[in-house]
Amino acid sequence: MKIIPKILMAMDHFSKPNTVSAHCDLPCGVYDPAQAKIEADSVKACMEKFNASDDPVFKERAISIKEERAELVKHHLWVLWTDYFKPAHLEAHPQLHDLFWSATKTAGESKKTTDTAVADKLISQIGEIDTIFWETKK
Repeated sequence: MKIIPKILMAMDHFSKPNTVSAHCDLPCGVYDPAQAKIEADSVKACMEKFNASDDPVFKERAISIKEERAELVKHHLWVLWTDYFKPAHLEAHPQLHDLFWSATKTAGESKKTTDTAVADKLISQIGEIDTIFWETKK
């Protein structure tokens, strides 16, 4: 009888979910500005849907989602900036610091507006980061 509780305790130990963190407690080497671009595209789409709707509940939801996605843009950009790019990249592309600073500021600005021109600017900035990113992979 005493063996069964021990087996159950052991099974319970293995069945408990583990808490896992991502990007980037274990440098996996999987980085891509596409993550930020997808979220920036979502920001713009939410702005467009907000601007096209007359439904106040729908508009409120569009704003909420837009703000979440804008925060994710900032997160993905900062992961690239702090975990992927190295001093050698900055030497080869001295505009990187200002580009990341500006893009994260634009992502923050996109949380405060429904002007799709801001989203277009953000998408363009991410495009510049993407170009540099892929040049560093050569």
